Amino acid sequence: MTILSCVLAIASAPEAQQTLASPGSLLVHESFEDTSLASRGWYDGAPVIVEDPTAPDGSHVILWHWSQTGAISPDGGSVRLRLPPLEDVTIGYRLRLSSDWTWTQRGYHPHTFSLLTNLDPEYVGPGYTHLTTYAEVVDGVPRLALQDGRNVDPTHIDADEALWSEDGAVAGCNGDADGHGLGDCYRAGDNWLNAKVWQADRVLLGSPVAPDETTSWHEIRARFRLNSVADGVTHRDGVLQMWFDGELIIDVQNAVLRSARHSFMMFNQLFLGPYYGPGVEQPQSIWIDDIRVWASTPSTVTVPASWGQVKTRGANN
Repeated sequence: MTILSCVLAIASAPEAQQTLASPGSLLVHESFEDTSLASRGWYDGAPVIVEDPTAPDGSHVILWHWSQTGAISPDGGSVRLRLPPLEDVTIGYRLRLSSDWTWTQRGYHPHTFSLLTNLDPEYVGPGYTHLTTYAEVVDGVPRLALQDGRNVDPTHIDADEALWSEDGAVAGCNGDADGHGLGDCYRAGDNWLNAKVWQADRVLLGSPVAPDETTSWHEIRARFRLNSVADGVTHRDGVLQMWFDGELIIDVQNAVLRSARHSFMMFNQLFLGPYYGPGVEQPQSIWIDDIRVWASTPSTVTVPASWGQVKTRGANN
């Protein structure tokens, strides 16, 4: 699940676009006020839920605690949420770091939130898929990233950017699919992995720039809209956006997230996968609360009754 340190684009929003607009139809609002997560579509994990008097929504939160030096995954670990098939998704959550939090200082990790698609099994590892999107903070800088290693054409590795074809990967190894750079490309055993990254233009969380902000709750939202495909042709109209405490800090309107080869690809899973690859330097923690998922095209989405249950403050199931 490693994303290397090659950052391909830095995006900051224009001054006129700082206001956070309504993302669309709210499908999921999870505030962890009970442990009946499976009844609301969560699976493949049992996060540690604790009481927290500072919780921004209700009185309980998820705790990711790396209890030992060198730990890669925290106590409680990962969990997944089933979603209806979606082309345009906004995810939102609140995040707080422990006062002694340290970053990797390597330009990659920790991973936290990802979206996966209907082209992969429901228990797929996020690092090698047909598409994984990442919303995370690395070395204090919020960022969005893509990987689609399963789409890599091994016969055209490191292709010239002008030679990208519909049979290649969109996030690296096979050329530049959208004009945002060649992406990262590297081997992991027998597989080729890739990555394409967009990040904010400054540190927004944690030392050395804003040490007083480390222990505050912060609101993060990330939007991923799959690009269109028509008549076997990939169009550069995918969208990646990120807001930090209401400020639009990444705004990409011409990305490619899928090719014509996978025109029926849809997002169908939210993956909470805290992963600190190099291992933490000391015990430290992240708290998560108030997770929301919106669909930007609600009129085209049929949502089963088990999805989209809005949890109210203090509600019990």
